[in-house]
Parts: sequence; structure tokens; C-alpha cells
Amino acid sequence: MIRAAFAAALVLAATTPALAQEQRPACAQVSDASLPPALAGWTGRAPLAAAVSAADVGKAVLPIGKGVDAALKPNGEITFPILPAKPGGSVSHGGLFGIHVETAGDYQVSLGSGAWIEVVRDGALVESTAHAPGPACTSLRKTVVFPLTPGDYILEITGNGDLTLPVMVSRVAK
Repeated sequence: MIRAAFAAALVLAATTPALAQEQRPACAQVSDASLPPALAGWTGRAPLAAAVSAADVGKAVLPIGKGVDAALKPNGEITFPILPAKPGGSVSHGGLFGIHVETAGDYQVSLGSGAWIEVVRDGALVESTAHAPGPACTSLRKTVVFPLTPGDYILEITGNGDLTLPVMVSRVAK
């Protein structure tokens, strides 16, 4: 019994630092002044209303490299091209946005919350290749990278708690 308790304490002690590293640090002040140049478009965002169906995505195209304050809709009002893996609860918000890619490469979707996102092309999901938190003490909370080739895509956003969400799509420099 004592050995089992001691072993459990060792496991807890060994994993506690790793768990602490995954949490965002407490910040005295949130500021986007320290964002790297590749994310400069995050500041000075313009409003952009989400589409509620794939047919309307052409009216909600995200500019590459420029942030937007996305105006979302209640999830129940959205007809998703592919049912999201994490649709969120009845009080969550989301929307659809177009992404037009001219140059093949890795593209990062940056969000101001932990909302769920998926990228769709021709009725199929595009698999992400990386996920990370945003830079510490900034308003950028989450980033997800997708390998994209020239063409048009739909960004599905679900599970956001608020009606607005800062969003930006940018090409990842190699």
C-alpha cells in the first residue's frame, strides 16, 4: 500500500512540470505589440460577417495576411459542408469563411479563442499539420497550420462562446 502511494506521488511529481508548461502564463497585461512580423496583420482588424452556407462563402472571404473580427452566428443557423467533429453546444457560435490560395504552401489559421476549426475543400477535410498556442501575453490564443494548394477552401468555425472572434490566415514562411 505504501509502495503504491509512493509510486503515485512520483508519477504526479514527474508530470506536474509538463502539465504546467501546457498552460498559458498569467499576464499582467495582454499586448499585441510583441507579435512577430509574420503576424503583423493581426492588429488593425476589419469586421467580416460569417456565411451560414457554402453558397454564401464568396461574401465572407478571409484576406491572406490580414486579420478580421469575424461576426459569427449561432451554430444552429449554419449549414456546415461537413459536420464538424466538435460542433459545440447549443449556445456556441460559428460560421463559414472562404480562403482563396494562389500559392501552394503551409497556411496558419490564427484565432483569438480556442474555437474549433476545420478546413474543407471539394467536400473533404484538409488535415492539419501543426497546432500551437498563440504567443504568450497576446490576444492570439490558438494557431493551426494546414498544407494548401492553389484553389478555394472553406474554413468552418464552431464552438466559440462569443459572437465575435479575431481570425487571420497567413502563409507560413519557410
